[in-house]
Amino acid sequence: MSKNAIEFDHVVKEYKLYKNDKQRFRAIFSRRIRPKIKRAINDVSFTIEKGETVALFGRNGAGKSTILKMITGVTYPTSGNINVDGRVSALLELAAGFDPEFTGRENIYFRGQLLGIDEEEIRSLEDEIIEFADLGEYIDQPVRTYSSGMKARLGFAINANIKPEILIVDEALSVGDKEFRRKCNAKINEIVADGEVTFLFVTHSTNVAKSFCKRGIVMRAGKVTFDGDINDAIEFYEKFLEEVRKNNVNKKVLG
Repeated sequence: MSKNAIEFDHVVKEYKLYKNDKQRFRAIFSRRIRPKIKRAINDVSFTIEKGETVALFGRNGAGKSTILKMITGVTYPTSGNINVDGRVSALLELAAGFDPEFTGRENIYFRGQLLGIDEEEIRSLEDEIIEFADLGEYIDQPVRTYSSGMKARLGFAINANIKPEILIVDEALSVGDKEFRRKCNAKINEIVADGEVTFLFVTHSTNVAKSFCKRGIVMRAGKVTFDGDINDAIEFYEKFLEEVRKNNVNKKVLG
């Protein structure tokens, strides 16, 4: 059995960009129409061992979201190999993926089945999920009647309580009111504390990352520019941000 939960081996991800939908459609029938190629991930290799806690840093457009989409199987690499070993729970777009006509309770089973969990296991987790979401009588109302915050609460409750082997969080800890955010942080700490769950945290907040993670990976323009101890990664990332800020100031002055 592999000791690695996530493996990226020389992964490249390219997107074809067209001027508009009409050009995209015409390209199906004509090779003369050539799209612009955007390389979102450029020859990235890293491994994350089972039980590791890793923060992924980078400015918008650095490639973080594309990395997550490939880990969760939403999209696939153009070249290179990715291996993910374990049940993945991703706290990304928490309010997405629900059937609006199903009740909150029914959506627990719906979401669980999408995650590959059998009905018996979902049933054993149902009460825990409902208690965590704390939606009261709304749990048996159609999700179309929920606010975005209520959907996010239910999404977090499901994904955080399904006993994941790999937990991915993308700035999801800001969900809900102050008390629910505290509850979410406590739940993440509980999951991470046993050392059995692999935790990948994508964030701009170095302070929050430091409280959860021991390792940091910094990305820039689709490449890994640093991979090491969380304190060293934070120092590297903050120096990079400072350089960017200074360059932007200089451009404004010269402009």
